[in-house]
Amino acid sequence: MPTESLQIPTADGRADALAAFPDDGERHPGVLLYMDAFGLRPALEEMALELAGHGYYVLVPNVFYRHGPAPVIELPEHIGKEIRPAIIAQLMPLIQAHTAERVLGDADAYLRFLTTRPGVSPGPVAVIGYCMGVNVALRTAAAHPDQVAALAGFHPSPLVSDAPDSPHRLVSKLTARVHLGLAENDMTSEAIDELGQALDTAGVDHTCEIYPGTVHGFTMPDTDAFDASAQRRHWDRLLSLLGRTLSGSP
Repeated sequence: MPTESLQIPTADGRADALAAFPDDGERHPGVLLYMDAFGLRPALEEMALELAGHGYYVLVPNVFYRHGPAPVIELPEHIGKEIRPAIIAQLMPLIQAHTAERVLGDADAYLRFLTTRPGVSPGPVAVIGYCMGVNVALRTAAAHPDQVAALAGFHPSPLVSDAPDSPHRLVSKLTARVHLGLAENDMTSEAIDELGQALDTAGVDHTCEIYPGTVHGFTMPDTDAFDASAQRRHWDRLLSLLGRTLSGSP
């Protein structure tokens, strides 16, 4: 599968990005993949290539582009438990600077770019997020219900809060089918119930499940949180969702 380094024009500059796609000269359904807090790196490229192997054009933007091209901070090949807190401390100002306003402005640019790529087929796209990317993906799907047919999120950062713009308050705007895969420590039972109630009330076709025995970050093979069994389960759920929404499968 080929990959391509790209520059996406945005209102605030140009976001560097990675694209992965089948090498067959055909057009394929588009997938916008939002990174976890550790950013655009080889582990994300591997995930994009896996999806491309199943027949999708996958765009992975560096959402921290305002602070420089990826990798925005220096990362080790493996992010172990002992160094994770120090890395998160470096990243926290970037995470906090990525406001809802910036998320929505960037989402407009990313979707416009993705849907006009020559390798992307007409029709709806999917949005996927990991960690902080789930928040971003949900906001993107809620802001673009006419374009986003599938929304998937894994080991999310908090989705339920008292804030007026808490992600769970946006689900009434969704038209996408949704799958959320949670680690055991991602959300309290009360928050899960509140999110589920919001999705049910909005009539959103969704699944929300806890992946047993997992910790936050379980899909990422370059971290101590990685769980191979849970990652396989994540691929099963994700590919099923994409097949039902983008590929015409039942």
